[in-house]
Amino acid sequence: MKLSGAKALTLLVFVAVMTGLVHESKGITCGNTFFSALVQLIPCRSAVAPFSPIPPSEACCASVKSLGQPCLCVLVNGPPISGVDRNMAMQLPQKCAANFDPCEMMK
Repeated sequence: MKLSGAKALTLLVFVAVMTGLVHESKGITCGNTFFSALVQLIPCRSAVAPFSPIPPSEACCASVKSLGQPCLCVLVNGPPISGVDRNMAMQLPQKCAANFDPCEMMK
């Protein structure tokens, strides 16, 4: 079944919202929506690209620290994000010397 652009976007938004709700019900709270959190991490794009040797930039680390652990974990454990290596994204707090625990992959 092929979805039109609008239907595909609606489905993606639904999945993202439901993913956020599931994580919030497990005690993880994130004040941002999935998409606003994702936009906030745009400066980290090159640091989380598959096979990227590029360390996170100052702007990336500032975004990670501003976003916080709960929102980062919602993104890491949410729907797949094209061009993002989840393992590299999980390492951002450590690489940025953020003062919070790294995310754990939820099953």
